[in-house]
Amino acid sequence: MPYTTIHPARGATRLVTLVLHGGREVGPGPTSAWQPAVLRMVPFAWAIRNAGARRGVAVWRVRYRVRGWNGPAASPVADVERILERVRLAHGIDVPVVMVGHSMGGRTALRAAGHPNVKGVAALAPWLPKGEPVEQLRDRRLLLAHGTDDRMTSPRATHYYADRAREVTRDVRVVDVPGENHGMLRNPGYWHDLSSDFVLSFLPGR
Repeated sequence: MPYTTIHPARGATRLVTLVLHGGREVGPGPTSAWQPAVLRMVPFAWAIRNAGARRGVAVWRVRYRVRGWNGPAASPVADVERILERVRLAHGIDVPVVMVGHSMGGRTALRAAGHPNVKGVAALAPWLPKGEPVEQLRDRRLLLAHGTDDRMTSPRATHYYADRAREVTRDVRVVDVPGENHGMLRNPGYWHDLSSDFVLSFLPGR
């Protein structure tokens, strides 16, 4: 089973956020809590928790079973689909889920967005090879953000994917982050705020 670190809402849960880390194109070995891709998303989980816990936002930070995407196996997607079912069983079908993923985690979140609880995805510096499907994004709200100096994943591919996603959903926002690279470390507070604001915008009544 994939691993989760859960920061519960204070009071009734009104929204659940899944925070998804990056990984490798190929990596059958197990993940570690101390690998950089996993640690990179810890401050995102804290930022969303700090902004949203009092408003009913629960944060589930996910760690996949293995490090890589692994071709047709799409290993992290199966893990996230299991977690989404756990969320549904814990909170019901009416509690919305928003996923925030970096790099491979962005690709994973977008692939798994067809689950009925999922209402939105924030994909940060996502890894989006040509030919990624978009049909599962119908009527979802998307935030795609990419640093202009990213040399690990392609900002151009993100824009291309956004154009294709607009064929099935009208609510697609693309943010170019000037001077930022793949690690999102030159201005981390900007990325944390961008993600938190996106998540909070899904709260009922906002």
